[in-house]
Amino acid sequence: MSIARIIWSISLLAAIILSFVDMAQAGMVLAVFGLVAGYFADHEHRLGLIIAAIFLAGGASAWGSIPAVGPTLTDIFTNYSAVLSAGALMAVCKTTVERVLLGKGTDS
Repeated sequence: MSIARIIWSISLLAAIILSFVDMAQAGMVLAVFGLVAGYFADHEHRLGLIIAAIFLAGGASAWGSIPAVGPTLTDIFTNYSAVLSAGALMAVCKTTVERVLLGKGTDS
């Protein structure tokens, strides 16, 4: 199992656990997990990460209308959306550094 897969698994678990626990620093914890997970995202998975973050940020609240479990699912997916958004931010930053400073991915 790769380090990236372990970090993403821990991030998902943290998003689920923090949906049930009232913690003042929950957003910071999720953001840190997302940034670390985004750092370890492979080059070929970065675009998918960015797209997933965009769609989950827009659709995380769609679960709210389901009776009994809707609010809980909304909390879980909202937390995981925070992880994906931080991971996408790191993926964009890492790609920018690779292209601008290191010259990777350019045709010239």
